[in-house]
Amino acid sequence: MASSKSISAQALRQKDLKQALIVDVRSPMEFSEKRLAMPTAFAPVTELDPRQVALRSGALTDTPIYTLCASGKRAQTAAAKFVEAGFTDVTYIEGGLAACQEAGFPTAGQALPKTGESSPTLDRQVRLAAGALTAVFVLLGFFVHKAFLLGALFVGCGQVFSGLTNWCGLGLLLMRAPWNKKGCAGASCPIGAGKSPGASCQ
Repeated sequence: MASSKSISAQALRQKDLKQALIVDVRSPMEFSEKRLAMPTAFAPVTELDPRQVALRSGALTDTPIYTLCASGKRAQTAAAKFVEAGFTDVTYIEGGLAACQEAGFPTAGQALPKTGESSPTLDRQVRLAAGALTAVFVLLGFFVHKAFLLGALFVGCGQVFSGLTNWCGLGLLLMRAPWNKKGCAGASCPIGAGKSPGASCQ
């Protein structure tokens, strides 16, 4: 049975990507702010339908597919979805967009103004939410009922599980938040019509 592979951003630079498909699986807000300045498909991992992405981008089941996120965790989840859908050459990019930038890949995007309307990155949102929930449960445990301390324990165990498995339920939940849907809308961009595999959503 086929399984997804991983590749470093440096190794990716040595690949011929003209016939490959890079799928950016971050949130619309993240994609709008910064993305690779090259043809990519866009499909948030929470709404990813591998067959629809392939259909819209002109990819076949044996087309080399590279999944990309901010740090590599969501890309690994997305890669597994492509494998389950029957695609045979699926690779997730280690280190995500940050590693690609360090490797010299050019990026594009709309830098958001530093106002109250800008939102923190998804990874930062996860840390903020986990910390806030832990603090609330601890305070409730001290001042209301000790049973609330179990909530803090649950959040802590969830973070440990996320670190061990690269799967973060809180992150996937936050991706559905309204402020993370700014930018390119929809489950995936309507790409592929008359374009080469991996045509970009701009």
